[in-house]
Amino acid sequence: MTGPEHYREAEKLLGYAEARDAEQRGDAEDMSLLAEAQVHATLALAAGTALANADRSASAEYVRYDGAEWRRAAGVAIPLQGDDD
Repeated sequence: MTGPEHYREAEKLLGYAEARDAEQRGDAEDMSLLAEAQVHATLALAAGTALANADRSASAEYVRYDGAEWRRAAGVAIPLQGDDD
């Protein structure tokens, strides 16, 4: 899984936990969903940190691809190639 995929998975699992009935909150399944979401969020954070500190020798194409994936995962608009904004 890529960092952005971990990010999206964490959001999805948190959504499942949020959608549960009030009487189900805090039960074993709820705790499992939250723990799994936390693992995915931690892995996304590690991947994002690694990208931010990537070795300058990494290929420009890889950095562009992964950067675009992070923007999509975070719901940030991706400028069209050639746009200044």
